[in-house]
Amino acid sequence: MKDPEVFHWEVTSFNPGATYDGKTERWTPYEKIRDEKKSVGWSTWLDSFGINADATRTLKAIFGYKAFDTPKPLQLIEWFLKLHSDDDAICLDTFAGSGVTGHAVISANRESCCNRRFILVEMGSYFDTVILPYIKKVTFAPVWKDGKPARMATPEEAERSPRIVKYLRMESYEDALNNIEFDDASGQQALKFDDYLLKYMLKWETKRSETLLNVEKLARPFSYKLHIHADGQTRKKIADVPETFNYLLGLHVKTRKVCDDDGRRYLVYRGMVDHRNATVIWRETEGWQKVDLERDKKFVAAQKLTEGADEVFVNGDSFIPGARALEPVFKARMFAGVQA
Repeated sequence: MKDPEVFHWEVTSFNPGATYDGKTERWTPYEKIRDEKKSVGWSTWLDSFGINADATRTLKAIFGYKAFDTPKPLQLIEWFLKLHSDDDAICLDTFAGSGVTGHAVISANRESCCNRRFILVEMGSYFDTVILPYIKKVTFAPVWKDGKPARMATPEEAERSPRIVKYLRMESYEDALNNIEFDDASGQQALKFDDYLLKYMLKWETKRSETLLNVEKLARPFSYKLHIHADGQTRKKIADVPETFNYLLGLHVKTRKVCDDDGRRYLVYRGMVDHRNATVIWRETEGWQKVDLERDKKFVAAQKLTEGADEVFVNGDSFIPGARALEPVFKARMFAGVQA
């Protein structure tokens, strides 16, 4: 299968009578079919896809109140999708706003059984209060009224709806500073010397800081925490270390599986890295002895977790045949091109 097309557009304000360098610039929307152009006029074009008032009404029906001041018209974005993107396109909106682009992709897929995907990027504080709940709501049901589902998806629509919507939060510069920890008092002194701070401190005095990947704590990968600042407060939150490693490794995930060995949790990813089958195995290894590693080896073999893999990555020590410790790879990829 060919790589999906990445589709990107930019929607600006519609102003048919804009003034530029003292001249009035007039332009008219038209439809183009093959080599023929047909002017459709501003009122016809905008009425076809919904003006801002319609966009606001759509969002209000989903939330039950006016959640966002300037949403884009859903019908307009859907029209762009159908006109300019393939059935398996990746639709990128680098200024997501309320998240209407995601809604348009979900709606278009339900209607025409396509496999378009979307990537929304937003740095506004309304990501948590608008975009995330918006996408959750339209994934759950296609029609809303007064903040409640007005119609559930048909079996066909449910089949064409998203199964997983993943969101990532980038660590900010301030968060990175909040998570720096020094091994001894000499590290605190280093803060007084800017040149030393830039060239040396991050490599030595803070080598065990969580923000710089404290590999010793990867023995408990499901409990790795960072200090994250949000809403005026700094809290310790769990960081998704396995997903971070997948991105750094360039793993195209095909399956994600959770296994249990009498209380021991295993998280196993299988996918492709540069046309090679790769398996990544995560488990809690803190305090493990030789007997634990033997048990680990037998469980992995019994569950066939590495079957068919060209490469196997595993956190911590292991007796798993052919397995490679992921910590050095993690560290190298995380700081590739950064260290002097």
